[in-house]
Amino acid sequence: MGSASLIRQKEDSGQEKNPFFEHADMELFLAEKNGKTVGRIAAISNQLHNKYHNDKVGFWGFFESINDQAVANRLFDAAKEWLKARGFDTMRGPANPSSNDEWGMLIDGFEDTPRILMTYNPRYYLELCDNYGFQKAKDLYAYKLEHDKVVSSDKLRRVAEIARKRSNIKITQLNMKNFKAELDKVKYVYNKAWAPNWGFIPMTEKEIDAMAKDLKPLVEPSLVLFGEIDNKLVGFALVILDYNQIFKDMNGKLLPFNFIKLFTQRKKITWCRIITLGIIPEFQKRGLDSVFYWEIVNRAAELGIYLGEASWILEDNEMMNRGANVMNGELYKKYRIYDIPI
Repeated sequence: MGSASLIRQKEDSGQEKNPFFEHADMELFLAEKNGKTVGRIAAISNQLHNKYHNDKVGFWGFFESINDQAVANRLFDAAKEWLKARGFDTMRGPANPSSNDEWGMLIDGFEDTPRILMTYNPRYYLELCDNYGFQKAKDLYAYKLEHDKVVSSDKLRRVAEIARKRSNIKITQLNMKNFKAELDKVKYVYNKAWAPNWGFIPMTEKEIDAMAKDLKPLVEPSLVLFGEIDNKLVGFALVILDYNQIFKDMNGKLLPFNFIKLFTQRKKITWCRIITLGIIPEFQKRGLDSVFYWEIVNRAAELGIYLGEASWILEDNEMMNRGANVMNGELYKKYRIYDIPI
């Protein structure tokens, strides 16, 4: 059958349009066997990560491979060699292309389809990674939330009521007519609230602007929430309807007619995903997250959405995991970040 050969992928990868690459570099590799493409991988150098964490971690991502260990090894070797030549001592991933994007490999929960902006991969990828020598760096959790189970949580209701009264927190929704000013709020909260988390990389203003531009057509204003106490911004939550339920019938093409379908079939969506929920550190441990959760589940129900996913959540993020459990959430998917010495 012959062994796999490796080539650098030269075609346009959109890097020049993505502000992430103002502080990062990426090399793409394809594996070919008997004239057919059988795998791909990206090696990623993220200078902002290295500056923030003062480490020598490089990344791999956008991985795909047939179920052939030799092919996978060639791809992993190519990424490792590229990173080694640039002075890195650890290879971490999968990152597509960073922890602010699609992050992690599915290791449990293969029977369900992926929610919007979450990864999916064949089960055999785990064996390919294990056999190569990758070790677990961190696991990420996804919780399934069901409306009736959430609202039946006496603890959630009680904590939310007490926190609301004690703090006098005001919850407001996204004002699409004042989108730029609202986006400034997101920028303020994001890099403050998420900074303590493992693997966190601050997003630049251009990166947040680009992400907002991509998500704007999909945003449901009543599910993008801000919390203020005494006119001071203290928290933010972003919940997106699971458009994957529609995308899967579009064959990966959005324009032109599918763009219309995106909105005409919006009411068919039955899931949403809590992408981010952050409280500024000095306002944490006051139960304010419970106020957000209570708002989210009831606002989603008003839209006819009774199922949700809270993801992804670091395995050791006590506040978020505790919140998911208080909501009677079911830990139904796990994702893994792998490390290997270079």
